[in-house]
Amino acid sequence: MRPEKQYLVDEVNSHLDKSDYVYLTNYERITVDEIADLRAQLSEHDAEFHVVKNSIFGVAAASKDLPDMGEYLTGQTAIIVGGNNPSGVAKLIGEFFKKKEKVDIKAGIVNERALSKDEIEVLAKLPGLEVLRAQLLGLLAQPATGFVRVLNAVPQNLVNVLQAKVRQENGE
Repeated sequence: MRPEKQYLVDEVNSHLDKSDYVYLTNYERITVDEIADLRAQLSEHDAEFHVVKNSIFGVAAASKDLPDMGEYLTGQTAIIVGGNNPSGVAKLIGEFFKKKEKVDIKAGIVNERALSKDEIEVLAKLPGLEVLRAQLLGLLAQPATGFVRVLNAVPQNLVNVLQAKVRQENGE
């Protein structure tokens, strides 16, 4: 491989190393200002938008043993990588692309598994990472809370019985 092509493959590999996911998008009709806006929104999630050559991405993905995405490597292609919140990034790009009606998600790879456009849309509907963590924490705390209530109920019931007895003796 020629040195300049190897350089491009290495650059794409460095982008792929930034996260466990990559989304392939078609950016044909998007303006420079819109790309800048998308990049700014993605940076809030530590994600990045990079234009790549289809053949270079194919070689880079093959060198990392990622699933074959050859059927999606047509037309203008950009990749979105980075951060540790694939569902949040999927939600962001889905909303952005829906508003612009110019660009579209082609496919993606999450944890070395190929995802279709429809699967990415389902992923985008999941709650964000922080919400999922909070829900998990709530589920883990729920049994402990119930256990404490059960332990607290026995002495509370005893106090209630004693108070009832005192009231009965005082004629209340």
